[in-house]
Amino acid sequence: MRAAPRWLLEHPGWLLAAVALALHLYASGGYGYFRDELYFIACGERPDWGYVDQPPLVPLIAAAMHGLVPSSLLMLRLIPALSHAATIALTAETVRLLGGGRWAQALAALCVFGAGAYLVFGTLLLTDTLQPLTWLFCAYGLIRVMRGGSERWWLAIGIAAGVGFLAKYTIAFWLVALGIGLVATPARRLLARPSPYIGGALAALIVLPNIGWQWAHGWPFLEIGRVAAETKNVALSPLAFVGEEMWQLNPATAPVWLAGFAALAFTRRFADLRAFAVAFAALIGAMIALHGKAYYPMGAYPLLFAAGGVALEAWIAHAAACVAITGVIAAFAVIAAPFALPILPVERFVAYERALGIAPNIQEKRALGALPQHFADMFGWPELAALVGHAYEALPAEERSAAVFLANNYGEAAAIDVLGAPWHLPPAISPHNQYFLWGPRGHDGSIVLRLADNPASLLRTYASVEPAGRFEVPWAMPDETGQTLWICRGRKQPLDEAWPKLRRYY
Repeated sequence: MRAAPRWLLEHPGWLLAAVALALHLYASGGYGYFRDELYFIACGERPDWGYVDQPPLVPLIAAAMHGLVPSSLLMLRLIPALSHAATIALTAETVRLLGGGRWAQALAALCVFGAGAYLVFGTLLLTDTLQPLTWLFCAYGLIRVMRGGSERWWLAIGIAAGVGFLAKYTIAFWLVALGIGLVATPARRLLARPSPYIGGALAALIVLPNIGWQWAHGWPFLEIGRVAAETKNVALSPLAFVGEEMWQLNPATAPVWLAGFAALAFTRRFADLRAFAVAFAALIGAMIALHGKAYYPMGAYPLLFAAGGVALEAWIAHAAACVAITGVIAAFAVIAAPFALPILPVERFVAYERALGIAPNIQEKRALGALPQHFADMFGWPELAALVGHAYEALPAEERSAAVFLANNYGEAAAIDVLGAPWHLPPAISPHNQYFLWGPRGHDGSIVLRLADNPASLLRTYASVEPAGRFEVPWAMPDETGQTLWICRGRKQPLDEAWPKLRRYY
C-alpha cells in the first residue's frame, strides 16, 4: 500500500493529472451546453466523413457520448477531461525523457494544469480538446527518434497526426512547422530514412476520407478560414499576439515556456533538438500572418513547458527559488481558475471578475456582455428551445405540419435539434455552415419561425409576421438575446429556390 503514494511522489505529473481529472468532472455540470457542443451533437447524429467547418472526429464523439447518456454534461465532457489529464501526464514524461528531475516534472505539469486555455479545452468538448495531447505526442515521438529510439515511433507519430487532423485541421500547421525545423537543422538526417515517409503515408491514409469530402464539396473549410481571417477574427500585432498567448496560458507560466524556447534554441544541452525552436518560431509567425486566434497554436506549448522545466531546474540552484516559482504559478492558477472553469455561480463570477478589474477578452468582432464568450455561449439554449416549442405547439394543426424554425446560425439550429424533443419539433434549418448543406429539408417557407430584432426586414420576404414571444436571457451573448420570435407566413419566393443565395460560411 505504501508503494503507490511513493510512486506518485516520484511521478508528480500523474498526481496532478488525477487532480485535474477530478476538477474537470466536478466542473463539468456548470452552467449548460456550450454552443459548439450542441452543434457537434447535431452534426455527429448525421455521421459523415467531414463537415463544412470541422473534421468528423469531435462530432462523432459528441453524438456517441450524448447517445450513451442523453442530457448528461458529465458524459459529454468526459473525453475533454481525460485528454487534459493525459496531456499533463505526458508533459511530465516528456520532462523525464529530456533528463529532468521531479521538480522539473512538477513544474511543467503544473503549467499545463493551470493554464487557462488548457482548462477550457479540458472542460468543454471542442475541436481543440485533443490538440495539446496529439501535438505533444508527435513532439514526444520525434524526440525519441532524434535520441536514438526505435524507428517505429514514426508510425505512432503518423497515427497521432492523423487523429489530431480528424479533430482539427490546425495540427497541419504544427506538422509543417516541424518539417521546416527538421530541414533547417542537422536533424534533417532523419529524413534520409524511409520511416518518416511510412509514418506520413499512414497519416495520409487516416485523413484521406476527410480530404476527399472537402474536395467533393468545394473545400468549404478554406472559404470559412478565409472569411474568418478577413472579417471575424480580431487581427493582433505580433506583440499583442504574444501577449495574448501569455494571458491565456497564465501569465505566471511565461518564464517557463520562454525558458523552454530559449533552451531549445540556444543551449548545448538541447542542440540536437533545435528543430523544435525553429518549428515554434515558424508556427507563431504563421499564426500572426494569417490572423489566427491566440488559442490556435496552444498545442505547441506543453513541449516548451517540458523543456523550460528541465532548463530552470538546471539553472536555479536554490530550493527556495524553486518553491517560490512553483507557488506563484499555483497562486495565479487558483486566481484564474474561475475564468476558465464554470465553478462559481454566474452572479458570483461576475462579482469576482469586477473585483479583479478584468474585462471579458475579445477574440472575435462581436460585442460581449459581462461574461467571457465561452461562458456566455453556455446560456440561453434551453430557453430558446422552450420558446420555439411553445410557439410551435400553439400553431393550428394544419400549420404545424408545414412549420419550421429557420435559425440565424448553427447555435440556434442545434439548440432546437438537440433540446427540442419535448415539443416534437421538426429539425431546424439554417443557411449557416453545415446546416446550409442539409438544405431546407422539404420546407417551402410557408410557415417559418424566426428570431429577429424587428419585423421590417422579414416583411420584405414574407407576406405577414406575428410576434410569438421574446427571447431574453441576460447572461447569453448580446447578439443572441433581446430578440423577438416571429411567426412568418407566406414566403414570397419558395425556400428551395432561394436557398443557394442564402449560404453563409464563416
